[in-house]
Amino acid sequence: MYRFALKAYGCQMNVYDGDKMKTALLARGWTEAPEDEADVVILNGCSIRDKSEQKVWSELGRFAPRWGREGRPFVAVTGCIGQNVGAAMASRFPWVRFVSGPRHIGAVPEGLDLLMGCPGEKFFHLDDDPSAFFDISEVPLTRANPWKAFVTITHGCDNFCSYCIVPYVRGRFVSRSPGAILEEVRAFVQDGAREITLLGQNVNSYGKDLSPSFPFSALLRECAVKTGADRLRFVTSHPQDFTPDIVEVMKEHQPVICPSVNLPIQSGSDRMLALMNRKYTLSQYRSTVELLRSALPDLGLTSDLIVGHPGETEEDFARSVDMLREFRFDLVHTAAYSPRKGTAAAEREDQIPPAVKMERLRIVNTLQSAIAGEINASLEGRTFPVLLDDRAPRGEGLLQGRTPSDKVVIVEGGEDLLGRTASVEITRGDNWCLTGKILFLLD
Repeated sequence: MYRFALKAYGCQMNVYDGDKMKTALLARGWTEAPEDEADVVILNGCSIRDKSEQKVWSELGRFAPRWGREGRPFVAVTGCIGQNVGAAMASRFPWVRFVSGPRHIGAVPEGLDLLMGCPGEKFFHLDDDPSAFFDISEVPLTRANPWKAFVTITHGCDNFCSYCIVPYVRGRFVSRSPGAILEEVRAFVQDGAREITLLGQNVNSYGKDLSPSFPFSALLRECAVKTGADRLRFVTSHPQDFTPDIVEVMKEHQPVICPSVNLPIQSGSDRMLALMNRKYTLSQYRSTVELLRSALPDLGLTSDLIVGHPGETEEDFARSVDMLREFRFDLVHTAAYSPRKGTAAAEREDQIPPAVKMERLRIVNTLQSAIAGEINASLEGRTFPVLLDDRAPRGEGLLQGRTPSDKVVIVEGGEDLLGRTASVEITRGDNWCLTGKILFLLD
């Protein structure tokens, strides 16, 4: 039978979609192989930021030598990047023979079978209808980490933030059925997953499009009570939809629901938030943070911040800096604005010079690094339950895991401890991770 290799780029949703494709191909008799031996290489890529897109363009060029020698591999470009620039990639590189958007993931397994039977053809499955969805039915039990699993609960987005192409490449917002989600979470738990993360571009909007409606708080409660999961997380949240009932469920169902929230703010300036079409003010965001921190004292709060959005003045930027000092996030995913074709911001004439954007990015990264270092140092001497879920990348005999608040912890330990939860005392807090020592196992 045929051999495939799969590489996923970008967010956890791309990892999840990649796992689903992998599971379906293995069920059809395909075998996974190293990239230089594969008949088909699947690049499931992200197109939300220009940097992610350029990674895939660069990857494609590497196949030229083997293609010249063997006429292999065929390359499939799938996901957001397939929808956005897959056709252009197929036009430029003869080895790109299959292109699929993220809402046609269900076409991939059979489509690759057809490709191998018709090697001279090119196959395109792009998402012309932003409301349609062609999914893969298999639960993606083939996954990179046996202790953790992602479950997508919504597809697409209807918010149309000025800088974002998600509604154009992932389509309009649609919720999966509660039954299908619960069934998938249970299957992961039975397969050994200890931690489940619910995924969506805006998980808080879950269920508003269902009839009858089924709010995210209800889904979160059902997952906590009826699936047997040890830990539940969710990303990403939108401040406008983070309602008090979600906070109440999080508080009610600790420790299963982890006290960790990613709440993207994007700017500290109300003027910029309006230009970005974010639909909330700094004051409203502050109220949500106060509610969360009051209910969940050990909350790990992370955020996203864009600097250099068109029209951002020095005063607007200064307010973002002040905002970081006020909220003191545990982690902030920062980015310099990059234009995405078709979005409202890309059409504006008041673009910020690249040098200014990079200097603003340097300033916020320096400040946030110091804040994170101070927060992490304050945790020295405290003890947390840590799920040991992987080998640490920085040395032999080291494992890594995460606290309930989603902080990375490095400990000494053998691989026989993987998948176990340990009581860990924090011995050092650095800017980006914690170091600790195992006191005893909790399971």
